[in-house]
Amino acid sequence: MNSKQSVMTLDEFTIQELRNFPGATGQLSGLLRGIGLAAKRVNVEVNKAGIADILGEAGRTNVQGEAVKKLDEFANEQFIDALRTSIYCCGMASEENEDFIPFLDEHSMNSKYVVLIDPLDGSGNIDVNISIGTIFSVYRRITPEGTPCKLEDFLQPGSAQIAAGYIIYGSSTMLVYATRRSVQGFTLDPSIGEFCLSHPNLKCPADGEIFSINMGYYHLYDDATRRVIDGFLAKTPQERIYKHRAVGCMVAEIHRTLIQGGVFFYPAYGKYQSGRLRLCYECNPMSFLVEKAGGVSLAAAAQRLLDVQPTRLHQRTPIFIGSSTMMEGVKARLAAMSTVV
Repeated sequence: MNSKQSVMTLDEFTIQELRNFPGATGQLSGLLRGIGLAAKRVNVEVNKAGIADILGEAGRTNVQGEAVKKLDEFANEQFIDALRTSIYCCGMASEENEDFIPFLDEHSMNSKYVVLIDPLDGSGNIDVNISIGTIFSVYRRITPEGTPCKLEDFLQPGSAQIAAGYIIYGSSTMLVYATRRSVQGFTLDPSIGEFCLSHPNLKCPADGEIFSINMGYYHLYDDATRRVIDGFLAKTPQERIYKHRAVGCMVAEIHRTLIQGGVFFYPAYGKYQSGRLRLCYECNPMSFLVEKAGGVSLAAAAQRLLDVQPTRLHQRTPIFIGSSTMMEGVKARLAAMSTVV
């Protein structure tokens, strides 16, 4: 950042947004500040993970049957605590917990929002010092304010989201969030301990050079997915050459796509015939953010992912997401194969 320019922190930016919309209650702004606070706490532990006792397994599995890392538990606790004490949401659901958590104090029950969160995405990367992240999603509750939230508040299609975003813990720590108006990126300045606006009004490039998918499962993907992949593999010297990348962390994949353009796929395969990633905790918030930045996100059979109606908190889905021009070809191939008997 240019030191001669004024630096706007996340708090200052959300306050300015309130001034631009006099009818706003400030609850959403308060939620975002609470998420930012928890992210800073997690960032501290991520940065000292190599010398602290938070690497490796925690000795239990989550609701998905996956081994829980110690840092996963710490992150989950930080976001639960931040959201509970913020009084700006009436409840939350976490990928690490089997059921949603209602906040039953009077202030929380009178708030308008619920939050869904993946506290630590890409936790398999923790022990090898590769980027990890947090994903969050905000919905306006559909049950009456002043009452405890219910399951139906969380099981809304992604198109109903009010805001969504992620935090990436990498060479720098960034918080990127989308509302229905825009996508904004903030980079943590460790010298002052604040997220500062660094990427205003982010737009996903319409085209790119990278496609990201786990090619190790190529033989397990269905014909439609293999046809999509084959479309990015040059067969002759005259064809366009795309680069293949795979990080193993959805946050890192989407962040690169948002900055440089490209596509990211996590289709169904093998025993995961309903997909591997979670609709509510990962795919809906990332799809909302990428769409607001000008990109496209699809589920299976070329369906818009944000139109999928969740039926379970931990429901899984395939996802194809990225730059709009590249996704036109993806959608055409998926649609063509879905009509084949």
